[in-house]
Amino acid sequence: MAPLRPLLPRRWRGDTPFVPVVRLTGVIGFSTPLRPGLSLAGTARMLDRAFAPRRAAAVALVINSPGGSAAQSHLIFQRIRELATEKNRRVIAFVEDAAASGGYMIACAADEIVADANSIVGSIGVVGGSFGFDKAIAKLGIERRLYTSGDHKAMLDPFLPEDSGDVERLKKLQRQIHDDFIALVRSRRAGKLDEADGELFSGAYWTGRRALELGLVDAIGDLRSSLRERFGDKVATPLVSAERGWLGRRIPGVGSAIGDGNELLQGGLAADIISALEARAIWARYGL
Repeated sequence: MAPLRPLLPRRWRGDTPFVPVVRLTGVIGFSTPLRPGLSLAGTARMLDRAFAPRRAAAVALVINSPGGSAAQSHLIFQRIRELATEKNRRVIAFVEDAAASGGYMIACAADEIVADANSIVGSIGVVGGSFGFDKAIAKLGIERRLYTSGDHKAMLDPFLPEDSGDVERLKKLQRQIHDDFIALVRSRRAGKLDEADGELFSGAYWTGRRALELGLVDAIGDLRSSLRERFGDKVATPLVSAERGWLGRRIPGVGSAIGDGNELLQGGLAADIISALEARAIWARYGL
């Protein structure tokens, strides 16, 4: 076997350290053929494969996300922590463009967070938004007809006048989610956070360099140089990508991109365009 060792992939050799790499990119919860996003369904298999090798020195997460769905962010966070505990594997997160809001929640699943000096980090808060069309349809002479069972079933309907009670109910839900987010960050970053100025959990965000001073990240750097410094120049960093079917196409729902065009018809082109615009708006909050 020894003469064949140089022919084997480096991660199969017993003398070469390797760290599987998973890229988590996009808006969380927005996943369409036009704009693939992040969800537990789309990342679970990649994460399972990344944690599977017994000889892996660690698992690296490369994060580029402005946030999105609170539920999907937490589900991905939980899956990473479960696998890390089950496999007794260290997790290192690398922030490139952004780990904001739900993206930062996912980063907190790592044992260590390394960020680029100019990345966007933080935005520990909850946001929701809509539009009000009630005055517009009144001017057009359009009558809104809505039939519900349940006093709050049409809560925050954009075609009805805003109701202060409905707004307060929404804000109560947001406060609950925000409180859970704060507790998660404090738990995962215990003993590292600087909360002196009271801005840490305000929804504000910072550059990676300032995030280091606040204790939101552990170091400034990038994946290649950081892993070489820790594990040596010969460290292998295989990218764990989405699975592909037997024809070579990505399996739908697992980080899939545009295929043969049928996906657009299944979901509706208009809906996909709207989702793409919404995703673009979320990125734009951070100037990206």
